[in-house]
This record gives sequence, structure tokens and C-alpha cells, in this order.
Amino acid sequence: MRRLIAVPPVLALVLTACTPTQAATPSFPTTPVVRTDLVSRNNVDGTLGYAGRDTVAGGPGIVTWLPPDGRIIRRGQRVYAADGHAVPLLYGRTPLWRTLSAGMRGRDVRVVERNLAALGYSLDVDDRFTWATAVAVKAWQRHLGRPQTGTLAAPDAVVQPGPIRVASRVARLGGPASGPLLTVTGLKRQVVVDIPVDRQQLAVKGGKVTVTLPGGKTTTGHVTAIGTSAKAAATGQTGQGTETATIAVTVTLDHPKAAGRLVAAPVTAGFAGAVHKDVLAVPVEALLGQADGTFAVEVEGRLVTVEIGLFAGGLVEVTGVAEGTRVQVPKP
Repeated sequence: MRRLIAVPPVLALVLTACTPTQAATPSFPTTPVVRTDLVSRNNVDGTLGYAGRDTVAGGPGIVTWLPPDGRIIRRGQRVYAADGHAVPLLYGRTPLWRTLSAGMRGRDVRVVERNLAALGYSLDVDDRFTWATAVAVKAWQRHLGRPQTGTLAAPDAVVQPGPIRVASRVARLGGPASGPLLTVTGLKRQVVVDIPVDRQQLAVKGGKVTVTLPGGKTTTGHVTAIGTSAKAAATGQTGQGTETATIAVTVTLDHPKAAGRLVAAPVTAGFAGAVHKDVLAVPVEALLGQADGTFAVEVEGRLVTVEIGLFAGGLVEVTGVAEGTRVQVPKP
């Protein structure tokens, strides 16, 4: 007769007990013993979002247009408008910090020339603002509907490393353009996880991570950054700061579209733990706890005692039964 035996909490399951000489009477579906690699997962809560948060500040004038939240802005497209004039986006890592004109040289000149060339204007890309550069700037200004001066002032463009996504608007229409206007991010989807310091060995740069999204859908990612500074949650109790300290780990999604339209969401990040390669495994539900504390699987109406190993992904490692043997699996 069957009775229930509680397995230690680490196994997180309750198994059906049988006497060594008597198998279960009901007939259940069977599944073969498989040879596979098992990888245990250590789950940590995280937050899905976008990488590269930044604030766009404007220049002189009055704000006359702002993009809606969620808008994707690429090279040459307007980021905002001041006094009725569009201020476009340029790609680069050197900001415009002076008014550029013929005869000037520098990295900011190269940024402007590289972007004009990418937008289809004819000029040599170097670090010199030449007559040809001024001609290209005038043509660009004509396209934008701006005065064709052939010079470029710092507030005439917004420089970001790449395409941006508008996270939120800070300024308002009719307000001054001289302060913060927009909060923007990059387009890369990422998950930020605060891992307890005593478990930081889970995170290895480049390591694979399984990400569970709201609704239970899963996707994969890899670790792209590991913080070097620990922070502690505010507990209000002296001495607990070191016990609650965490480090921030950034995980970039391998398939960004898997997140759908989610802008931000709580997720669970599964970091690889123990790895057992080329082992035999059965579904956890196939295990039967026996009265003497051992485990068995049911094969053709008889119980076969097995030794168990790693639990991972709904499977359990077993020895004592041959590959391909069909074992019974109780219906859920």
C-alpha cells in the first residue's frame, strides 16, 4: 500500500512510497530513461529595462516640439525643436562644445563629418573643417530648414553613441529649451540583477543566463557587466548591512524581441550552477520514495532501486537503470 514520504526541502518534492516487493497498482504513462547534460539553476530576481539611460539637455530658445515617450530616434532625425527649428541626432562619443567653422580641427569636427557622410553628403572625413565641410553643412542646414551659415554651434545637434529611445519627457512645450528636456536610453534590452555578495560567483562575464519573463515565457541572455561596488538594503538595524549587501549584474538579452512591448518588468534570472554532463535522467515525478529511505522507479510493474544525483529542469540524475528503459510517470 502506498504512503507519502517527505523528501528533504532541498529536493522540494513529495514522493510516493512503496514496499520493495510491491509495485503500484495503477497503470501510468511511461517515458524512457534519457542520457543528457543537467545544469542546475540559481534563480535571482531582476528588472527588465533598456541600457544606457541619459538626459538630453537643450540650448537657447523655447521648446516647440518634443517626441512622445517610446519614440525611437536615429541619426539625422529630430530629437526636439526650439524656436521652430529641428535639432537632429548625430552619432558619436565627443559632444559638440564649440561653434565649428572653416579652419578648425578636432574630434568634434570628425564627429560632424562622419555623420554628414553617413547621411549622404560628399566630403572627406578627417578632423579638419574644410571648405568642403562647410558646403556639406550648408546643404544639411537647407534640408533641415535652418539658416545656411556653413557653421555648426553646439546646440544645433544632439550627440549620442547611437540610436536612442525616449523614456520620458522632462520639459514642456513652451518652456525654456536650456535645461533637461528628455530622458533617453539605448535600444539594447537588458536585465539588472542584484546578486547577494555571498553568491557573486554565480555571475561570470559572458556566462549564459535563463530569463523568465512575466507570464512564464523564458528567453536567454548573457552576463555583460558585473558591478565592483556592493550596496546594502536599508534595514534600520545596525550590522545587517553587510549581510544584505548585493552587487549589480547586467544581463543582455540574446533575443530582445522576446520581451515584446514590455518597457520595464520584474523577471527572474537563472544562473548556471552545478553541471553534470552525459548522465542518465528521468522526470522527477517518476521517482518513488521507499520505506527504507531509498528511491526507486517503476519498470514493467516492478520497482527498480536507483541512486539519485542532480535535480535540474524537471529531471533528476539516476544510476541503477539502463538508458532507454521505460519508467512509469504518474499523471499530474
